[in-house]
Amino acid sequence: MAEDLRDKLGAQHLPLRDQVLAALRTAIIDGDYLPGERLTEDRLAEDFGVSRNPVREALRVAEAEGFVVILPRRGAVVASPSSGTITDMFAVRERLEALAARLAAERATAADVASLRALLDQGREATQRHDLARVAELNSTLHLRILQISGNPWLSSIAKSLYLHVQWVFRLGAAERAPHSWAEHIQLVDAIESGDGDRAERAALDHLDAASAAAYENAEGGYGAR
Repeated sequence: MAEDLRDKLGAQHLPLRDQVLAALRTAIIDGDYLPGERLTEDRLAEDFGVSRNPVREALRVAEAEGFVVILPRRGAVVASPSSGTITDMFAVRERLEALAARLAAERATAADVASLRALLDQGREATQRHDLARVAELNSTLHLRILQISGNPWLSSIAKSLYLHVQWVFRLGAAERAPHSWAEHIQLVDAIESGDGDRAERAALDHLDAASAAAYENAEGGYGAR
């Protein structure tokens, strides 16, 4: 992982702090750094091939975003999404995704549905390969695509930062959750394709009920190695 990160950071044209922050977020979301894992400045500087200064700055932003906790006398550790965090996240998702599913059912074109079917195929293949980071990425991509198809730009705008956390929480439980989630996604896309807004909204809410239950269970059980 460290060699890949160093190669990528050197080729980008963003401020170094922003490059380190993006790489740190990705490593946390993908499960390379697990909840509770200590992240020393020296370690991250070595992993990313940079000095400690941009690492220190990136850690402060990551703490504000909820990905990292900085503890007295221990330093930075990867945050552990709590039950309260899960509650807040799904409260927002229920409002956004139920409305987006209803609107998508009313507005989706044949090409829109085909794009969702393609994502379903990719998700199934990634699940079969046990590529959990890719499964989590595709999960967020599918939901963001439905928000886009809804035709309401405010939904997509509001969801942008939320879905980094959605992807992270999903990744932490993906080993158990992924097969069930993609089966529910098929039901959701079928409902959108039907053009029935009520059916699509119900499918979205059923999916979120199952996803939130799994996320709560994972949070209550603690986050071990995946």
